[in-house]
Amino acid sequence: MSLELLSRDFLRVAELAAVEAARTMGQGKRKYSDHVAVEAMRKAMDALPMRGTVVIGEGERDEAPMLFIGEHVGRWGDEDFEVDIAVDPLEGTNLCATGAPGAIAVLAASNKGGLLHAPDCYMDKIIVGPAARDVIDLDAPVETNLKAIARSLGRDVDDLVVIVLDRERHEKLISDIRAAGARIKLIGDGDLSAGISAAVRGTNVHAVMGIGGAPEGVLAAAALRCLNGGMRARLVTTKQGQEERMRRMGISDPKRVYTEKDLAPGPEILFVASGVTDGSLMRGVRFFGGGLRTSSVIMSYQERLIRFADSVRLEEGVDRAVEF
Repeated sequence: MSLELLSRDFLRVAELAAVEAARTMGQGKRKYSDHVAVEAMRKAMDALPMRGTVVIGEGERDEAPMLFIGEHVGRWGDEDFEVDIAVDPLEGTNLCATGAPGAIAVLAASNKGGLLHAPDCYMDKIIVGPAARDVIDLDAPVETNLKAIARSLGRDVDDLVVIVLDRERHEKLISDIRAAGARIKLIGDGDLSAGISAAVRGTNVHAVMGIGGAPEGVLAAAALRCLNGGMRARLVTTKQGQEERMRRMGISDPKRVYTEKDLAPGPEILFVASGVTDGSLMRGVRFFGGGLRTSSVIMSYQERLIRFADSVRLEEGVDRAVEF
């Protein structure tokens, strides 16, 4: 069985999570928004004909009650396909809670062993599009990387736009980018969406730099495999005991620099995202009298296919007018 046969099912999983999260948009209840998205995603996945294991989720069983690392999802029938699953049912919980742009529901799937079993820690990353994927170096100075990216794109450094999470830990990084002459777009949350944007022409984003979540890094790598984008990343430990936890998860070298192929090595990869609030690639969920509309993207590495899905769901009852 090919993973591709589950692509429409996974699209529906992401859409349902996005819809439930969108119903809470702007209510200021970030934990509740995350909860409803998780429960919608779990319920939908448990109905699928697969033997799924969550390798990127909300944490280990003792840390999170919802879609924890190691959880089994799907029907788990004898003939069902084994699938490794990476999920972020609501990427950008603060964005959803405040009604800000860029919140999405995300799912990636691959063959067993096809996604890095990453701990819930930080990850230092550089993410770029196809033209620059072979010229970046995580250990090189910021200016060196920006010059290499600019050359690969046939631009000057001052033409580049670099997305950075607006965090105190990035004070020096921001200073170095500005000193090199590039422009910066600071974001409050949602570095996964930013990473995808860097690999898509027309978004006016040329790179993402800085430290974000490791789970989001693996999800970004799955999308980058489908988009031909590039990534260099290293796990970052900030708490006592994290290196030991990495070793228990099979990571023997905590200082290793990963590429997108190392983080998502599977021969078959599906990446699905559905907009919760409006973003640069997808619109958020729109509700109208008698129905709703979702905007999603599904990517297949095996099929070399990127498909945007604009779906309208109508409730039963009197005739409704659909606006296109």
